[in-house]
Amino acid sequence: MPPVRSVLVDAPSSSLRLGERELPDPGPGEVCVTVEACGICHSDNAFVAGLMPDLTFPVTPGHEIAGRISALGAGVRGWQVGDRVAVGWFGGYCTHCTSCRRGDFVHCEYAQIPGWSYPGGYAHAVVVPATGLARIPDGMSAVQAAPMACAGVTVFGALRAGGARPGDVVAVVGLGGLGHLAVQFAAKSGFDTVAIARGPGKAEFATRLGARRYLDSTHQDVAAELRRIGGAKLVLATAADSAAMARAVDGLAPNGRLAVVGISFEPMQISPLQLITPARTVYGHPAGAPIDVEDTMAFAALTGVSAMVQEMPLEEAEQAFQRMMANEARFRIVLTTGA
Repeated sequence: MPPVRSVLVDAPSSSLRLGERELPDPGPGEVCVTVEACGICHSDNAFVAGLMPDLTFPVTPGHEIAGRISALGAGVRGWQVGDRVAVGWFGGYCTHCTSCRRGDFVHCEYAQIPGWSYPGGYAHAVVVPATGLARIPDGMSAVQAAPMACAGVTVFGALRAGGARPGDVVAVVGLGGLGHLAVQFAAKSGFDTVAIARGPGKAEFATRLGARRYLDSTHQDVAAELRRIGGAKLVLATAADSAAMARAVDGLAPNGRLAVVGISFEPMQISPLQLITPARTVYGHPAGAPIDVEDTMAFAALTGVSAMVQEMPLEEAEQAFQRMMANEARFRIVLTTGA
């Protein structure tokens, strides 16, 4: 296949530039996807900065991919040229390792991550394993589908795995790229949704997203307020703030759970006593396998959950990436190719 326009990072922490890279024909079990949109995720910095082991430069980042299948490799079943698909962080699995044999595809020993295992979605086209594909529902645009492949599936999956039932109190810490989706998913799932963030100015926004209550962590004791309404069955921590996560633990109801999805390198200060007597649980939740991405998009299309995005052309990838790193983008930036 001819070379395709792609964003290239030539060395760790170098600028993102637009160039060309060779695009191989899809091999057995692979497909070629014409990229229409690709979200920019904070995790992309791990590739740009060269923090992932065994990276081969130049790197093309991007693991929130949405587009159409343009070619099929040998042995691909269930997919056709023209199908609308998304590819997320877990962009392929081996099917034969112990985790895959147990159906735990997220923990595949040979997981294939776009931007690491193969060139990612900051490009006009990518070749990906067919096992990494999720079908985009009718009526959902590529721009909306792209962030659902990582940010969306992360919070939707954490809510589904959290053990809360409709009517239970579910709190979301943070109202950023992950949090604004989490509040919507929680509200549409029938939870008594509480949004927690910094500052009084976000209350009206939280209400528009579907939260029934808003807690300003700069002026309110979050844990005490949660206990006042009976305690949270689940707290979903999306903000990259270990202290904010830890402060929410005492607001959990007995047998309540704190699901951690926001990435922080600082330890959480939680004592065993906070967990033992009330039987609370703290756990991490990864993104999700392709079928989970498909479920996420289907639920979003059914209920009207949508990501708040800023579209920027692929040619402005460097500016878009720097805006994300400087937290100048309030929610999600999605690169578009014009395809």
